[in-house]
Amino acid sequence: MELKEIKLEDLEAQSFIEEQCQAISSEVGDSIAINALSGGVDSSVVSMLGHRALGDKLKTYFIDNGIMREGEPEYVVSIIEKCGVPVELVDAQDEFFDALKGKTDPEEKRQAITEAFYKSVFARLVKESGTRFLLQGTNFTDVEETVAGIKRQHNILAQLGIDTEAAYGYKVIEPIIQLRKPAVRALGEALGLPEEIFNRPPFPGPALAARVIGETTRERIERVRKATAVVEQELAGTDAFQYLAILHEDRVTGIRDGERDYGFQIEVRCWDSEDAVTGSPTRLAYEILEKLASRITSEVPGVVSVTYNISSKPPSTIEAV
Repeated sequence: MELKEIKLEDLEAQSFIEEQCQAISSEVGDSIAINALSGGVDSSVVSMLGHRALGDKLKTYFIDNGIMREGEPEYVVSIIEKCGVPVELVDAQDEFFDALKGKTDPEEKRQAITEAFYKSVFARLVKESGTRFLLQGTNFTDVEETVAGIKRQHNILAQLGIDTEAAYGYKVIEPIIQLRKPAVRALGEALGLPEEIFNRPPFPGPALAARVIGETTRERIERVRKATAVVEQELAGTDAFQYLAILHEDRVTGIRDGERDYGFQIEVRCWDSEDAVTGSPTRLAYEILEKLASRITSEVPGVVSVTYNISSKPPSTIEAV
């Protein structure tokens, strides 16, 4: 069956909520389901839909994979629990870093994260809970880019011919797969999510691993995590669609305290976009760019160079990896 997009202008939020809650409830029946919360708009909306449909029959987990933003696990769990959805925080950092060890190719990294999520962590949680269902926040753009071969999103499975019941032991339910980000935001508002969640800038499924060019190690994640915190603090007041920091693999020559400092490069990207299908670099004031460079080179250990991306999508993409 061909997947058909529901555009924002055609979305009737309350009707969609009722239809999806009924579909989830009918699919799960007397069983229980587990839910993958990552803190992004998509997964938060699905958490609210799943809770409304299933109540106590939904077990929501936030997987701390070690590659999230600073303080992200505790922040997200706190916000979603205030919305009435109980969340269990699961420490799976070792499993993800072990899966990523030695991998530098972007697709291999994404595949490693996919396997860690679905074959290791969630397969274990499914077995422990006795469920046969996993809810997750796949959206229409995730499917479109993956099927087109532009960039595989780690949460795309059935659309690539993967039988999740045979491969992992459970069925994946994707309530918002017909919606792009603007429609998902509207749905989040209708479901009662706070604006700080439904209007959050998009964040990739592979988390900060999508912003590290080359091998994803704990040290490199910590470096891009600190740069990300600076970028998000400085650009939070803009109307940009998304903003991010990328750690490059190559080192460059710099000078610190009058001596050579062979250090790291951080690339900053800031995007104007409606739906992530196309995008253009935000025309940030030079004073903002100067402050970003000053803070990143002084606050992120070892960084000597900061650049700003000025390529549009296409040919660029919003995320680097």
